[in-house]
Amino acid sequence: MIAQIRGRLIEKMPGHVLVDCNGLGYELDIPYTTFFHLPESGQEVTLFTHFSVREDAQNLYGFAARLDRDLFRLLIKVNGVGPKMALAILSGLDSQQFVRCVDNRDVASLVKIPGVGKKTAERLLIEMGDRLGKLEGMPQINADVPTLNTANQPDAHKPEDEAEAALISLGYKPQEAAKAVSRVAEAGMSSQEMIRLALKNMIPAG
Repeated sequence: MIAQIRGRLIEKMPGHVLVDCNGLGYELDIPYTTFFHLPESGQEVTLFTHFSVREDAQNLYGFAARLDRDLFRLLIKVNGVGPKMALAILSGLDSQQFVRCVDNRDVASLVKIPGVGKKTAERLLIEMGDRLGKLEGMPQINADVPTLNTANQPDAHKPEDEAEAALISLGYKPQEAAKAVSRVAEAGMSSQEMIRLALKNMIPAG
């Protein structure tokens, strides 16, 4: 079991990172909530991890916070929720937002996440409601959403293009991604800020 990785951040892109640990390069799939908290390439990074082994693949998932990793593990135990959908959920909603969704039985916010239908959303609310109380470090319900670190901008020709590509990789249609970015984009804004604001507008905080 690989539970944590600490090393030099070699590459970061929306959805995945490459970390060098004593000469070994580990590629990890990550949610956007983790991507926003990454340091600059070349700096040291610590990620809490979940290692998945299947007959056809071995995947390593990374998270900036232990709570996010533990939430991911609970999500993939829900019937009909696999790792890809769990990453999409944690990309669209941070820990506090997800707690609010469960606490308020907010199906509407969950079904806005690509791949999450009404039946799956209802199942999530029921099953996660029973499990969240047992999760160590679960945040209290709070109307104030913490500000994400958006200072680091990945390499891109244009921040708007990077933001649109990121939303498309999450499952949004190109037209939806372009429209969402155009609504929030302002001069001097980084792609991370655009992604964060676009997701916030597309998926209500609750």
